[in-house]
Amino acid sequence: MTDTEKEIREILNKEFEPLHLEVIDESHLHAGHMGYREGVSTHFRVTIVSEKFEGLMPIKQHKLVNAALKEQLEGDVHALAMKTIKASKWQG
Repeated sequence: MTDTEKEIREILNKEFEPLHLEVIDESHLHAGHMGYREGVSTHFRVTIVSEKFEGLMPIKQHKLVNAALKEQLEGDVHALAMKTIKASKWQG
């Protein structure tokens, strides 16, 4: 696990108290593409299930995640693919 991946996990756990959280570093899949930097974690895929998403449209859920990770997105993280799920819809 990279430092950036660990940082993203810690922030999302603190902010959203998720029932389920996956953070996958997909940087290696983007070699040669814009935003890729050798040896730097730049591309992530997140799946997060939280009660804090209840009553919110997906775009608002994504905005909350982006706001929580603002510092990372302004830093090394070039791309963040995410799937947000309301706790009431989780079938994990």
